[in-house]
Amino acid sequence: MERTLIILKPCTVQRGLIGEIISHFEKKGLILAGMKMAWLTDEILSEHYAHLKEKPFFQRVKDAMRNCPVVLCCWEGVDAVHVVRAMTGSTNGRNALPGTIRGDYSMSMQENIVHASDSPENAAIELKRFFDDKELYTYNPTLLPNLYANDEV
Repeated sequence: MERTLIILKPCTVQRGLIGEIISHFEKKGLILAGMKMAWLTDEILSEHYAHLKEKPFFQRVKDAMRNCPVVLCCWEGVDAVHVVRAMTGSTNGRNALPGTIRGDYSMSMQENIVHASDSPENAAIELKRFFDDKELYTYNPTLLPNLYANDEV
């Protein structure tokens, strides 16, 4: 099983959409392996968004992510990174297709509801950035045989 990081951004928290967004991942059949609320620091955001450091909007992105606490989630499943990216839709909410999380809940490039890891390699790095090992859980959900064929897991 593959793991991925989802950050429910401050816009999601402020709009009262936490439960609604989490339910999308639950209904899909992804397994929640860890979740917590945190107020992100400038240091951790500088590390997380280091790839944007030279962009003119770098500080604006960090400021927006410090507006209020975020909800950090680790979701698990077969091809979890790909599945979650497909569910979230295009980064720009105005371009995201209806039926995707951003397509249904966002009108913004920045205030686009969630951050989702873009590769299994980055998911591993990001999960270590935001979670201690003891905050992530491995268990056998009783619904697993109803989610996958026995040769898929």
